[in-house]
Amino acid sequence: MSADHPPRAGWWQWWGWVRGVSRYQWLVLLVAWLGWVFDAMDGTIYAMVQKPVITELLGPGASGADIGFYSSAVFSVMLVGWAFGGIVFGIAADYIGRTKALTITILIYSLFTGLSALAETWWELAIYRFVTGLGLGGEWAAGAALVAEVWPDRLRARAGAMLQSAAAIGFFFAALANRLVGVHSWRYVFLVGAFPALLVLLIRLVVKEPEGWVETRNERRQSKTSAFTLTQLFQPELRRDTLVASALAFVVLLGLWGGTMWIPAAIREIAAASPEAASLTAAEAERYLTEKASDGMMLLNAVSLVGYLLFGPLADAIGRRGTFFLYFAGAFVTFPLAFLTTSNVDVLFLLIPFVGIFTLGVTSGFPIYLPELFPTAVRTTGVGFCYNLGRFVTAGGVFITGHLVGVLGSSAKAATAVSLVYVVGMVVLLFARETRGQKLA
Repeated sequence: MSADHPPRAGWWQWWGWVRGVSRYQWLVLLVAWLGWVFDAMDGTIYAMVQKPVITELLGPGASGADIGFYSSAVFSVMLVGWAFGGIVFGIAADYIGRTKALTITILIYSLFTGLSALAETWWELAIYRFVTGLGLGGEWAAGAALVAEVWPDRLRARAGAMLQSAAAIGFFFAALANRLVGVHSWRYVFLVGAFPALLVLLIRLVVKEPEGWVETRNERRQSKTSAFTLTQLFQPELRRDTLVASALAFVVLLGLWGGTMWIPAAIREIAAASPEAASLTAAEAERYLTEKASDGMMLLNAVSLVGYLLFGPLADAIGRRGTFFLYFAGAFVTFPLAFLTTSNVDVLFLLIPFVGIFTLGVTSGFPIYLPELFPTAVRTTGVGFCYNLGRFVTAGGVFITGHLVGVLGSSAKAATAVSLVYVVGMVVLLFARETRGQKLA
C-alpha cells in the first residue's frame, strides 16, 4: 500500500497514526477547530432563542404566524450573509492568505453576535445577523483549507473529520449558554457570543501561512496572465466538480438549517402539550420549555460527535461517495422516525441522537472532500463558493419551513417535510468524483 493511501488497520489500531503528526500540525488543527467551535456556536445561538426573541421584538398581539414568518426572515437574512461571506472571504483567502482571512472573519462574527443583544426591532436584529453571517461563512472556508494544506495527505480525512466535529461542540455551547443565561434574557445569550474574538490573539501569535499557498502566491505575483480564481472554477477541468459539490452542499445545508435547526422549536411544541407544562404558570412554563429545548439540543450535539468522527475513517474505508450516501440514507430514515412517531418528550430524547449522528455528522464530509477537488491556487475560492452557493437557495428553504409550520400546524412536521431533500443528495452522488487516496493538488 502506498504512503498516499490511509492505513486500513483494525479499529483497535485506529489511534496509532497520531505518532506521525507534528506538534505544529496539531496546533493548526486546534486553532481551526476552535474557530469552527465558536463559528457554530454563534451561528446556532439564534436558533436557540428565536421564538422568545421575535415574540419580544414584535410586541404584544403578534400571532403565531407572524412570529414564524419573522423568525424565518431573520434566519434567511443570516444565511444570505453566510453565503456572501463564504464566497467573498473564500476568494480573499486565496489572495491574502488563510491565516489573515481566519482572523478577520472570527472578529466579524464575534463582534456582531454580541451586538445582536442590542436589537430593539426584528430588522435591527436581521442586520446584525447578516453581518454575523459574513464572518461565519468566511471562517469555515479558510479553516478547512488551512488544515487540509498543513496535514499529511494520508491523514487528511481524519483531520477534516476532527475539524468538523467542532460544530457539535459549538452547537452544544449554544444550547448550554441558553440553558444558563437564556432563562434570564435572550440578550445575555448573544453577549456570550462575543467572547470568541479573543481567539484572534492566539491565531496571530502561532499560525503561519501554509508553504503551498506561499509558493502559489509568489507564482501568481510573477504571472501577468493569472485568471481570477472564481472564473477558474468554471473552466472545463473544474466545472463538473464545482457543480456537484455545490449541489451536495445545498442538500446538507437545507437539511441542516431547514430541518435540524428547527428541532428546538419542535421540542418546545411537544413539551408544551405535556401534562407537566399544563400545571405551570406562564413564567414557569416558559422556563420549562427553554430548559427542554436546551437539553434536547445538548443531547443532539453531544451524541452527534459519533457521526462527525466516524466520517473520516469511513471515507478512507469505503470512499467519499459511499460515506455521503450512508449518511444521507440515515438522515432520511431517522428524521421522520423521531418527529412523526412520538408526541412524548422522553421518547423523542431517545431518538434525537440518531438524527444528530446523520444530519450533523454528514457535514464532516465537506472539509475532507471539497479541498480535494480544487488545486491550491483556487482552493478556498472553490471551498467557499461550493459550500455557500447552496446557502442562497437554503435561505429560501428556511422561509419554506416557516411557511410549512403554518400550513402543517407544527415545526416537527415542517422540518420532517424538508428532510426529504436527502433523496436529492443520493441522486447527486451518481455524478460525484471519488477522491479517496489522492494527493492534494
